[in-house]
Amino acid sequence: MTVIEYLNENRSKFRISEHKPVFTADQLATVEEIPPRQVAKAVVVKVDGEYTVCVLPADRKIDIYALQKHFRTDSVELASEEELQRLFADSELGAEPPFGNLYNLPTLMDKTLARDKEIVFFSGKHDQSVWMKMKDYRKLVKPQICSFSYSAMPDEIESMPFDPFFYDPYGL
Repeated sequence: MTVIEYLNENRSKFRISEHKPVFTADQLATVEEIPPRQVAKAVVVKVDGEYTVCVLPADRKIDIYALQKHFRTDSVELASEEELQRLFADSELGAEPPFGNLYNLPTLMDKTLARDKEIVFFSGKHDQSVWMKMKDYRKLVKPQICSFSYSAMPDEIESMPFDPFFYDPYGL
């Protein structure tokens, strides 16, 4: 069952948006003309051999250490592309919807995403997204809410051009 079929079956209020194909959550934010923090991306991790769907904003990254602390284990790793294709057979690779319950998987939602009133996410296709109220999403998915991400901004700072007037005595 696709996420659209699931939403219709549950009589959820949502809106579908068709757009040019995009392949990252950041690109989805750009094409939808919304802040990246409003786009929910699904990242699947393997915890002690069991899969969990982690849902976080597009402008954040998974903190594996935080997940290790949350689950009280050292065995947390990202699922491979082959595993994603097997788990989300009805979705295009990289466009997995943030509905672990639809695939009999537990779902964690990052606290930073829980603050939004409305979220946008891939429908399972690269050229289609879903808009829905956060309260409706939480009612359907019943995610466990915790903190497991960090800002992606430091990467942008590192990629900035070198400033010849800044002297860092500790830099190599």
